[in-house]
Amino acid sequence: MLGSKRIKTGIPGPKSRELMERRRAAVSSGVGIAAPIFVREAKGALLTDVDGNTFIDFAGGIGVMNAGHSDPRVVEAIKEQAERFTHTCFYVAHYEPYVELAEKLNELVPGDFEKRTAFFNSGAEAVENAVKIARYHTKRKAILCFENAFHGRTLLTMTLTSKIMPYKKGFGPFAPEVYRVPAPYPYRFPATVDEYFADVERAMVGVVDADDLAAVIVEPVSGEGGFIPFPEEYLRRLREFCDEVGALLIADEVQTGFGRTGRMFGIEHSGVVPDLVTTAKSLAGGMPLSAVTGRADIMDNIHAGGLGTTYGGNPVACAAALAVLRVFEEENLLERAARIGERIQGALRGVQRKHPDYVGDVRGLGPMAAMELVTDPESKQPDKERTAGVVEAALQEGLLLLTAGQYTNVIRTLAPLVITDEELEEGLAILERAVDSVA
Repeated sequence: MLGSKRIKTGIPGPKSRELMERRRAAVSSGVGIAAPIFVREAKGALLTDVDGNTFIDFAGGIGVMNAGHSDPRVVEAIKEQAERFTHTCFYVAHYEPYVELAEKLNELVPGDFEKRTAFFNSGAEAVENAVKIARYHTKRKAILCFENAFHGRTLLTMTLTSKIMPYKKGFGPFAPEVYRVPAPYPYRFPATVDEYFADVERAMVGVVDADDLAAVIVEPVSGEGGFIPFPEEYLRRLREFCDEVGALLIADEVQTGFGRTGRMFGIEHSGVVPDLVTTAKSLAGGMPLSAVTGRADIMDNIHAGGLGTTYGGNPVACAAALAVLRVFEEENLLERAARIGERIQGALRGVQRKHPDYVGDVRGLGPMAAMELVTDPESKQPDKERTAGVVEAALQEGLLLLTAGQYTNVIRTLAPLVITDEELEEGLAILERAVDSVA
């Protein structure tokens, strides 16, 4: 095991505390803080801070580092492209990495039809453009989304997002023509797929006209909402519904994409083929890059100049993404993801059996797994304080964790898929001890 050699001082150490004071004087307090550490370097699934403490990373930059930190192949691709040129704006002067990456995504995204891809900077920007494309193609306005969803922090994507604090509080008024329905949540609201889907059908009667519905947007697993997988049959029903009413189906794969659920894309578990897919996060190994990939007839329907952004598809980011996809192939990361997922979910269920009085639920898809903490199993009252205690106890032992959920009472796992067996086992052992400590 890696053992306590990773931790030299208490967390945060003196250098991190000094930098935190500088942060307070220089950075807006509106920018959140998940952990009071400052990173000096990162490799694979390990982070080392400025005080020399090394952490097992179960956060992955919020699901960005599926292919690991600083993979030599990705670093080399970034260096080589940066030495050639760093920017032209693809709209002004084209370059091959943009085209090659678009070809790769067109092959990887589900669907045996012809596809097109356009690149942007962030997941939120990809979602914004997917909505623009859907509205343009259908000549309709309304967008249907779900409770527990997170789609971004821009005006439109914040409107689509379903959590007030911290994402929406004080930032209204919100964008029009966005309509929300309840999402399946088996732990808190057990029901059949028919019962869940009845909410969509009722919405077409009392909330929004189906004839005005441009698209339905769905995360195959609710991400920030608490790692709640949509039932596969529900997603299939959603595809049928969209076909019936003439709306597009948008799969938001920003967090679920690139192996996070054990498949390249989370929607693949259901066999559903969306019209449009948004990707970002682990696409480019930490470089800012996102994409919308979809049916060619939809993507090519936009007038020239209707899609674009100054930095979208930056050549350095595209080079990094091409290297990330090579890492997936060469390291068989999808196979690795499936094995990691089985081990993580098994370990979390073991913790639940040990503490059934406050570990209310364990769920997920592949290595995108989570446990929900409650005050007691009967009321299922969310326990935000105990959850925070687990995260802090884990940090002091050298494990970096993130929370999720509407009530911030869910602990989620986003470890890089390149994590070694030794690192994974120690991380899971630390997590178990951290849960023990808040009993």
